[in-house]
Amino acid sequence: MRTPLIAGNWKMNGSLALVEDFGRALAEARLPRGVEVALMVPAPYLAAAVSTLAASEVAVGGQTLNDQPSGAFTGEVSGAMLVDVGARFVLVGHSERRTLFGEDDAAVLARVRAALGVGLIPVLCLGESLEEREAGRTEAVVLGQLAAVFDALSPDERSRLVIAYEPVWAIGTGRTATPEQAQAVHAAIRTRLADYAPALAEGLRVLYGGSMKAANAGELLAQPDIDGGLVGGASLKVDEFLAICQSAG
Repeated sequence: MRTPLIAGNWKMNGSLALVEDFGRALAEARLPRGVEVALMVPAPYLAAAVSTLAASEVAVGGQTLNDQPSGAFTGEVSGAMLVDVGARFVLVGHSERRTLFGEDDAAVLARVRAALGVGLIPVLCLGESLEEREAGRTEAVVLGQLAAVFDALSPDERSRLVIAYEPVWAIGTGRTATPEQAQAVHAAIRTRLADYAPALAEGLRVLYGGSMKAANAGELLAQPDIDGGLVGGASLKVDEFLAICQSAG
């Protein structure tokens, strides 16, 4: 049985006050048993989030990392630094990193390896653009991004990842894949994982990451191959995020 994971991605948003608001709310809330919750906050707030969320057992993650352990890379954050402040997860290959910052498949693989090397859990993001979907290339694009990483990893390394399917056309647009559309891609991902090993397909968590909110979370999370959500804008609203977490229980 795969443990559901609800992960909030604050992107370049938030404040210390919001971290404190979430800390109070999550400490008081009765989160569903058997559901894992994490918040991926901007780097300046990581240490505060780890401290504030400790009472709620909510994990904290970074939004990206450099593929080098240290060096003259002004403005960058290493995996060791994330671990040092208490992060457990890190996003890798988010569509905004791929499109805005030019991270290609090779860069994504290097970051996955850097995360695994320091004990972080990489959340590998996969997804197609609207043009790719309309051209009927969804599976080719998504499974190609998957293979670019998984083909290069050992069986043990593959088992330590989380995957997030995030249709690019449904991120920040208000558009959401229907539960059936999302399930179809998740099922294709799981079928591809079975080519590596049946146990990998059975055990690896695949999250949905395209404009999940309280109003649609229940339907999405009810799909057999959707194991949680990578939540964007809704993760900045305490009540909305808590409602999504409850939907996973």
